[in-house]
Amino acid sequence: MPVRVRIFVDFWNFQLNWNQRQQPKRCDWTALPRILLREAGELLAAGQGGEQPCVLEETVVYASVHPEGDTKLKEWLHNFLGRQPGYRVEVQTRRLRERSVSCSHCHRVVDFCSSCGEPYVAAVEKGMDTAIVTDMLSLAWHGGFDVAVLVTSDSDLVPAVEQVREQGLKVLAATWDGSGHDLARACWGSISLDRVAPSLVRSETDGG
Repeated sequence: MPVRVRIFVDFWNFQLNWNQRQQPKRCDWTALPRILLREAGELLAAGQGGEQPCVLEETVVYASVHPEGDTKLKEWLHNFLGRQPGYRVEVQTRRLRERSVSCSHCHRVVDFCSSCGEPYVAAVEKGMDTAIVTDMLSLAWHGGFDVAVLVTSDSDLVPAVEQVREQGLKVLAATWDGSGHDLARACWGSISLDRVAPSLVRSETDGG
């Protein structure tokens, strides 16, 4: 029987790290599931002493967008990525919250713009971790996968990983070098995104 794999992607955790390491190269998101599935199969074969044929059940991407912008990003997430075979895209709108700004010179803290009097606000991401945890645990409890691949470095997911592993399932952490150590330690195995990044560079002729 093939090993059923589900991939869970924290969009911003992946994309911001990609930008730091690979700009101006762009990621070929259509290749990401295939590359991670290959890596998962090789890890399982190495750890369990034999070839492990894998089948991809689904790749779920969790992204947040600014409530007053990100028009192109929302269109790309819904109309391109969400329409790729095997992809499901969950998009949440960030919440605006008032914030204070500190002057880097005098360290004075201000809450309002001195020109227009409007309060400073920030768009805060809420609920991404919760969405990933909820989906992963629900699918684990309902037999939705044999192996989960978590594409994130967020240590907040460690308790969920431990619960999934208690069910006899495996979780692999796909993290960037220098981050995600706690998550990787909690998982059955780990994939270096830095190592596979060259295989994910989008060619100029690719769409999306």
